[in-house]
Amino acid sequence: MTADATPHVFDATADRFQTDVLQRSLDVPVLVDFWATWCGPCRTLGPMLEKLAAEYNGAFLLAKVDVDREQQLAAAFQVRSVPTVFLVKDGQLVDGFPGALPEGQLREFLRAHGIEPAAAVEAAAGTRAAAADPHAEVVRLRGEVAAKPDDDALRLDLALALLRVGGTAEVEQILDQLPANLATDDRAERARAHLRLVAAAKDAPPTEVLEAALAADPGDLRARHLLGVQRLLQGRHEDGLEHLLDLLRRDRAWEDALARRTLIDAFRVIEDEDLVGRYRRRMSSLLF
Repeated sequence: MTADATPHVFDATADRFQTDVLQRSLDVPVLVDFWATWCGPCRTLGPMLEKLAAEYNGAFLLAKVDVDREQQLAAAFQVRSVPTVFLVKDGQLVDGFPGALPEGQLREFLRAHGIEPAAAVEAAAGTRAAAADPHAEVVRLRGEVAAKPDDDALRLDLALALLRVGGTAEVEQILDQLPANLATDDRAERARAHLRLVAAAKDAPPTEVLEAALAADPGDLRARHLLGVQRLLQGRHEDGLEHLLDLLRRDRAWEDALARRTLIDAFRVIEDEDLVGRYRRRMSSLLF
């Protein structure tokens, strides 16, 4: 694994960390990748991060830290396992994650912090400007899919449009039929996250029942999780995120880290990048 794949990738050392990472992060975000030569997942994550650094062409820098050579840095960041990645912006640690994420989730992580290639930023702005009535969009896309039944990208667009009008059963069927190259697309990951939220809320008690349960017992973790998911699906995103953060704060290991997993799904679904970035940082402060 090398750190010379692009001009935007470099090896970070303790003696130059202040200059190479903290000071440079005042101008451009820096991802710090803690890795080791003996680490299998590192051999998956490292090349993906280097690929993205090249593709994003300076939108962020990638600082690589070999934990065996830079034990002082690893200790300073309290790295307990590798790979572990941190994001440094404006001279401050703002977020991070342990383990090797799929490429789609890496892109989502970057997007949550406003880090995108210039072309992607322009395309997203154009898409928002052209946004149509969701029901009309479903009708339009059904027509295009009928005309081009082998166009899998169009079918994925239809799945996302269907989510906005509640067509979850058909969405699941479309996602299951996607080819491998689209099955891990960011949009497909977002759709699956939405479906998981819908499934979590299925057969849940009404909102007022959950609110009463929490009023009687604020430590009712099941009620708090269900209410948080319901709020997310109702579009009350900040309220939902608050409930899930409170659940994480009370018991991060509950139900196999369900609070963390639900928060990550919420971050994929919510389109407000500022809100997602703020709550990602709060989640990270509880986890790291």
